[in-house]
Amino acid sequence: MPVKNRFADLHADITAWRRDIHEHPEILYDTHRTSALVAEKLKAFGCDEVVTGIGRTGVVGVIRGRETGSGRAVGLRADMDALPMQEQTGLAHASKIPGAMHGCGHDGHTAMLLGAAQYLAETRNFDGTAVVIFQPAEEGGNGAEAMVKDGLMERFGIDEVYAIHNSPGLETGQFAIRSGALLASVDEFIIRLQGRGGHAAKPHETRDTTVMMCQLICALQTIVARNVDPVMQGVLSVTSAETSSKAFNVIPDRAEVKGTIRTHSREVRAQIPDRLRAVTDGIAQTFGCTAEVEFVNGVPVTINDAAATDHARAAAEAVSGSCGEVPLSMGGEDFSFMLDARPGAMIRLGNGDSRGLHHPEYDFNDDAIPAGCSWLVTMIEQRLPLN
Repeated sequence: MPVKNRFADLHADITAWRRDIHEHPEILYDTHRTSALVAEKLKAFGCDEVVTGIGRTGVVGVIRGRETGSGRAVGLRADMDALPMQEQTGLAHASKIPGAMHGCGHDGHTAMLLGAAQYLAETRNFDGTAVVIFQPAEEGGNGAEAMVKDGLMERFGIDEVYAIHNSPGLETGQFAIRSGALLASVDEFIIRLQGRGGHAAKPHETRDTTVMMCQLICALQTIVARNVDPVMQGVLSVTSAETSSKAFNVIPDRAEVKGTIRTHSREVRAQIPDRLRAVTDGIAQTFGCTAEVEFVNGVPVTINDAAATDHARAAAEAVSGSCGEVPLSMGGEDFSFMLDARPGAMIRLGNGDSRGLHHPEYDFNDDAIPAGCSWLVTMIEQRLPLN
């Protein structure tokens, strides 16, 4: 079951959809044009049900197979949103929206799932229900969580859920996957330090938040190095540090430190915040100051279910003849919310020798479309086989 011939016929259409979406990028939940385009095409394909407004601007299409006796439903997810960055490709289909760009290939993911939906609606060679999920706000808005909280899994009876993400550097049309942890959890912290400001010539009369901030930044690096099991992955990065003063002769009374925490372990993710608070409070007390710590929970660890990974690999091997092993990454992905709700897996699809994700010169490789579409429909046909 190699790349399906139908996608050779549809390749030009799917490419046109992809480039149209690329020209009109939309950020976070403001995917109104893209969502409308998706819903319109799903209806034109003859989906049995098209539902909008799931997770604010998400779209779901339901396609029932030739048989439905299995009573099972498999979900396929694509993300629709773009990034708040300026495109520098110079391509004919470059973004027409200043400060917005499809720099992560979500335009390709959406177009491929649309192509798969058209094929599934035409053929219906499966027993059960295919649920195609078009999600907003993957880039920092937790759109997957919003859709799950809106009852996505229960409302459409989804038993398993799968997703595809393009991968620059991997040969075009080739696949790679791994079982277990795939991508990291991503959480953020903000530490606000309060001291007593004063003249730089009289530091003894102050509670210097600048010195305290420097001590704190160094101490925070010991949390992973000296508290987390060395065989576990974890990284704490301070990414911003500033004080309330810009003058040369003023010791500031306030300072703020920001950063991220990433790990591949649920246990480590739960462990680090307690240590961060303890270290911060200890240093604040040492300097006679106070500190306020705020955590912003982001995406959980992206964990591929073992059995689902085997299913995804089998489909990839059926399409391309092989499936590689993707390395662990400290990047994050909000598909993790869907994987926490149902068994499933995310697979990587080669984008060839392109610029990296989130680079201003990146572009999705349209030559990967037939392989990606074929994998999506093969997942449905293999997981919901006709008797």
